[in-house]
Amino acid sequence: MKILRHRLHQEDGTPVRFVASPNRGGQLQHKYLIMHYTAGLDAEGAIRSLTNPQVKASAHLVIGRDGEVVQLVPFDRVAWHAGRSRWHGLKGLNRHSIGIELDNAGRLEQQGGQWRAWFGKVYPADSVHEAVHKNETRSAGWHTYSEAQLFAALAVSQLLVRHYGLADILGHDDIAPGRKSDPGPAFPMESFRAGVLGREADGDEIYETLANLNIRSGPGGHFGKLDASPLPKGTRLSLESRSGSWCFVEVLDDGGAPDLNGWVHGDYIGPAE
Repeated sequence: MKILRHRLHQEDGTPVRFVASPNRGGQLQHKYLIMHYTAGLDAEGAIRSLTNPQVKASAHLVIGRDGEVVQLVPFDRVAWHAGRSRWHGLKGLNRHSIGIELDNAGRLEQQGGQWRAWFGKVYPADSVHEAVHKNETRSAGWHTYSEAQLFAALAVSQLLVRHYGLADILGHDDIAPGRKSDPGPAFPMESFRAGVLGREADGDEIYETLANLNIRSGPGGHFGKLDASPLPKGTRLSLESRSGSWCFVEVLDDGGAPDLNGWVHGDYIGPAE
């Protein structure tokens, strides 16, 4: 794929399907790529919603479960995908990010032994990933992403990062924690980020505590301390994911193997020597 005049094209110059959304703003200041799930029945329904002027929401791209990529907003214009959001001092990430929506039902609840989406559809167990969201404490079901969809998302994201010099890839749940849960635990964010940004595989970022540091059950001071608290200064950690200023880490034993995991404040850890 390639980008011509802020529109996505196939290698032969054919533009991908473009369905113009009226829900857009002014000039975009390219900084981040934000991943979302649609939390709906299918890609076409998401496209109809994101191009409806009454909905007042949009994204730059929608990627279907079959891997089809549809563009709704040119990459140089603001799309309305982030809402109230902040990241590393920036507020209102719409102005600073490209948004990709992945066709995915999102959170699923178990009812009568079946996994059901908020809109009523039942999903088979082999398409459900059961996990606790990094910003929550209760386990839920999460609709898995298709291989074709993830492959297309990876290819497009690599192109966008390279073309616009984007600094990082984030989830909606990173920039609006507590308010949004997408793309959720079923999305392989760390390996996806590594694949797009050319970083090595998951678990390669080793940090250490800069002071005696509490480790908690969730990303915030209101979450309970784990029994291992406080971790002594110099404890080695494998950084797995982030939520705002908080980091989900694995505590490494003397041999470098995972021992326990939890959340620590990012201001009090640094790269290990």
